[in-house]
Amino acid sequence: MQAIRTTTSSSDSAERSRQGPGRDLLPLLAGAATVVAGVGAFLALADVDSPLRGPFTLFFLLAAPSVAIAAALRGLEPLGRVLAAVAGAVTLNMLVAQGMLAVHRWSVPGGIVAVSALSSLILLLVSARRRRGRTAGGRTP
Repeated sequence: MQAIRTTTSSSDSAERSRQGPGRDLLPLLAGAATVVAGVGAFLALADVDSPLRGPFTLFFLLAAPSVAIAAALRGLEPLGRVLAAVAGAVTLNMLVAQGMLAVHRWSVPGGIVAVSALSSLILLLVSARRRRGRTAGGRTP
C-alpha cells in the first residue's frame, strides 16, 4: 500500500520557513570536508612538517574511500550506508597497508597514492554502472 501525499503551496512555504537558514549547510560541509581531505593528501605527499598533517591525512584516508563506497551503496538506509562505507574504508586502508608490507614497498606517499587510485577506481566503476544502466533502461526492445 502506498500513501499519497498532497501538499499545498502554503504548506510548502511553511515547511521551508521551518527549516530555517541551515538548510543549505550540507553542501557547505561537503565542500569543507573536500578541502580538508585535499590538504591532508597534499601535506602527506609534500612531506610538510605541520601539526595538521596527521589529522588531515587520516581524514583523507577515511573520507576518500568512504565517499566512493557510499556512492556504490545507494540502496541502503542512510545510517547503514555510513557504517558500511566507513567499515569499507578501514578495510581498504588495511588491505593497502598489508599489500605494501607484503611486497616490502611501504611508504606513506605510496599508501596515499594507492588509496586515492582505488577510491577513484571505485567511483569510476559506479559512474560507469549508472551510465550503462541509464542507457540500457532507455531502450525499448
